[in-house]
Amino acid sequence: MDALRRHVGYTAGIELKLAGADFTFPLLSHDDSLRLIAMLGLTGVDIGLFEERSHLYPSRVLANPGASSADLASRVTDKGLAIADIFLQTAGFDVMTVNHPDAAQRRGSRELFERTLEFAQLCGAGHLTILPGIAFEGESSETSLARAAEELAWRLERAAGTGVTVSVEAHVGSIVPNPGAALRLVKMTPGLTLTLDYTHFTRDGLPDAEAEKLVPHASHFHARGAARGRLQVKFTENVIDYARVLRALDAADYQGWVGVEYVWQDWERNNEVDNVSETILMRDFLLANAP
Repeated sequence: MDALRRHVGYTAGIELKLAGADFTFPLLSHDDSLRLIAMLGLTGVDIGLFEERSHLYPSRVLANPGASSADLASRVTDKGLAIADIFLQTAGFDVMTVNHPDAAQRRGSRELFERTLEFAQLCGAGHLTILPGIAFEGESSETSLARAAEELAWRLERAAGTGVTVSVEAHVGSIVPNPGAALRLVKMTPGLTLTLDYTHFTRDGLPDAEAEKLVPHASHFHARGAARGRLQVKFTENVIDYARVLRALDAADYQGWVGVEYVWQDWERNNEVDNVSETILMRDFLLANAP
């Protein structure tokens, strides 16, 4: 990484920690995905636990968290990487979501969270991202939001003292699809932090200044190209001012990782860019423009 920083003229006063996501390269084996992230000069990895759509499925990994965590930690360390984040997702936004109206679904969600928290601890991961829930038909958005805050508060209590920071990602289709709603959820849930990804707001045409209000509440950050109407685009089409983002992170004394998070999936046409090339372009821009 030091040689890479010299190559791009890195002179930052802040410690910019860059991670790649294993789910950026789903067509590779998991080991090859980790190996490629290390080859790209990134020092951290965001691990996706996405049911039915990532290298590691929660249903498989969490069946034996002791053995699974030891295996993952060993393979990550062998590549010279650190685990920057564990990102948990179920098979769908409405499946065992944190604020599901059905009590049985919520119990299942709580149990899944507890097993994932144990897995994160055993892996030596210091950060866990989950989703904030969705708005459910048949009830007011206020009711859905209040239940999300209640359930997230329970998770924060469970995580207290574990050394694992728990955050949510405000995303397209969630109970908090815009910065104002995300900020409200944070205020309703003391101690809650965000995995901040401007692209979900840029896609809906919101300016960087709106997303920037959330920077003080971020404990993890995702970076990729986006434009109005598109959640993921090539670097040359990107409209997010990442130089401004870096200055905002610096001003907030941000201490977390910045994950270069390109994905490859049909959803939102997120399979139309070259993830290797785009990761390199974003990596070099971030290193060259860190304040």
